[in-house]
Amino acid sequence: MSEPHTPAPSRVGATVGLVLLALNLRGPLVAISAVAVDLQTDLGMTAGTVGLLTSLPVLCFGLASPAASGLIGRLGIEIAVLATLLVIFIGILVRSAGAVPAAFVGTLLIGLAITVGNVLGPLIVGRDFRTRVAQMTGAYTAALNVGSMVALAVSGPLAVAFGWQVALAAGAVVPVLAAVVWVPLTARARRRRAAAAARPTPAQPDRPRESVPRVSVLRRPSTWLLTGAFAGQAYAYYGLTAWLPTVLGDQVGMTRGEAGAASSIFQIAALIGAFGAPVIINRMGGPLVAFLVNGVLWTALPLGLLLAPELWAVWSAASGIAQGGGFVTIFTVVVWRARSLRENRQLSSVVQTGGYCVACLGPTVLGVLRDSTGAWSASLLTAVVGTMTLMVLGALASVGLKR
Repeated sequence: MSEPHTPAPSRVGATVGLVLLALNLRGPLVAISAVAVDLQTDLGMTAGTVGLLTSLPVLCFGLASPAASGLIGRLGIEIAVLATLLVIFIGILVRSAGAVPAAFVGTLLIGLAITVGNVLGPLIVGRDFRTRVAQMTGAYTAALNVGSMVALAVSGPLAVAFGWQVALAAGAVVPVLAAVVWVPLTARARRRRAAAAARPTPAQPDRPRESVPRVSVLRRPSTWLLTGAFAGQAYAYYGLTAWLPTVLGDQVGMTRGEAGAASSIFQIAALIGAFGAPVIINRMGGPLVAFLVNGVLWTALPLGLLLAPELWAVWSAASGIAQGGGFVTIFTVVVWRARSLRENRQLSSVVQTGGYCVACLGPTVLGVLRDSTGAWSASLLTAVVGTMTLMVLGALASVGLKR
């Protein structure tokens, strides 16, 4: 059975809807880090328990992506978006209840809902922006990072002023705002489907894309190259995000507060990469060149901290640009490699399943190597391997790809 076709919403509505969806897909996760000390104090959690709480959603990303893909296929894009927003809203409130079991149940709900949202993002780009894939993937990625930064900026002060439960519960406002836009988008989509079903369907110029004989995405080399590229990107990103403040403290001598603030450069610079990658993809050689540029820049942080840690700000900015650009480039190629919405959904699911499963290992492997060797050299070199994997496999996945 072919993927049901839903006429695309207006360009403005689709853009606003995509951005608001993306704002919900990282903020609820990073908000925990801003109140981690409060969770330990009020709920008696150990540092390890808080770490498990923060890693649970990433595990969901890896293990639940195939189920998320199937759910979207059954519900359709618009209903799946509303379901995602509803479950995120419920999960945020449950997590804020003030008990350890509620914290884990709420976080699990959030992680499962965001897993669906992760698959929806590239799917919406592929359906509604087929002539502007790179630009809109960049906007989507930028919104992911903005959501994280806003959550971090707001949660800390709210926790100080009103307590950690209010700080976490405040995040429930964001899915409500997104739903205000997606409810009318969903209603319009249903009316368009009904109108389209009531009249003869005109010939579509891109219809051959949907009628190409199916070859399972699992049998295509490009699928596994993209999965490996995303695994390298995700391993380096989650590993360095978890340990960068500690590395800066050990290698540069920063205090805990200074290291935390300095680490934000790595996240903020991703906005430059999110908007810069589409320029390279569309005007300067395509995704192959973008993968090569991102790979070189990504390597700057782990290698630079080993060779010249005093230049940490330069390395953080360079790799921050690359981690934003790498994400955009990978999922631009995912959309371009897919020949239909069905393939888009399946390919995105496979890539994210493999990538996020490897991402779960990043913080643990870097930490274990640091403890076993007494230094950061081996840990940072594994991050270099991850960034080189992104560059090489991503470039190979882009060979022969033209748009």
